[in-house]
Amino acid sequence: MINPPLWKASVALTKLEAADMASLLELEGSAQAVLIVEEPFGPGAVVEALYTEAPDAAYLTRLAGREINVAPLPDQDWIRLSQEGLPPVRAGRFFVHGAHDAGVVPHGVIPMRIEAGMAFGTGHHETTALCLSVLSDLARKRAFTNVLDLGCGTGLLAIGAAVLWKRPVLASDIDPVAVEVTVANARANRVAPMIRAVVADGLSHPTLAAGAPYDLIIANILAGPLTRLAPGITAALASGGVLVLSGLLNNQENMLLSFYHGLRLKERRRDGPWSALVLEKARR
Repeated sequence: MINPPLWKASVALTKLEAADMASLLELEGSAQAVLIVEEPFGPGAVVEALYTEAPDAAYLTRLAGREINVAPLPDQDWIRLSQEGLPPVRAGRFFVHGAHDAGVVPHGVIPMRIEAGMAFGTGHHETTALCLSVLSDLARKRAFTNVLDLGCGTGLLAIGAAVLWKRPVLASDIDPVAVEVTVANARANRVAPMIRAVVADGLSHPTLAAGAPYDLIIANILAGPLTRLAPGITAALASGGVLVLSGLLNNQENMLLSFYHGLRLKERRRDGPWSALVLEKARR
């Protein structure tokens, strides 16, 4: 297998500045992944963004307001190496692990084996873990029969919903690679018949439009796309339906809520600078 070439953009700053810088690089939209590497016992941190094509260092520097260094990464299987270094994650009732940790699954959990490939969502990011915990608690309160995972990434949340409610789940992503990864992960977790994954840009896609209204929509994306998609998401949500939004920072909550007219905020969950919002549409 030929590994895709990767480029890394990096910037050194303080831990307090790191979350905002990471959010800025994510919102820019062309990075495949963004991570924060913190000094264990110091105030410093490095924000790194990975790209499949060489990014414009001058443009990123102007965008960030400080110098961004760009360099190619050596030709190694960075995806495999990074996954082997990731520990399992416990989120709600779920235990998320890679193939390398299949032998350490504890009793009394819902195990999910997730391989990221070039898609986002292994459970290690705070927003994904927040969404898993929300789904775990929602399953104790009510059943959902028509679920959409919008911006599915690895398919982790779609698979979690299928396992919890034993119902078909529609998953969509703008990235064809993410859809391929979702299908592979659904197969690995033995829920492939319940997961339909499609490449789609927004709610106007024929498959997503035909499946509406949904009684549960999960959208763990970023604040920018969530604002643009707000009218379509709101229209696609069934009367009495629940919407889980994440991929946003604490200081973006109120701004984002202002775009979701007619939905009532039921809960806010936070982990560090990251948030997940649970909203409900009024019953007619």
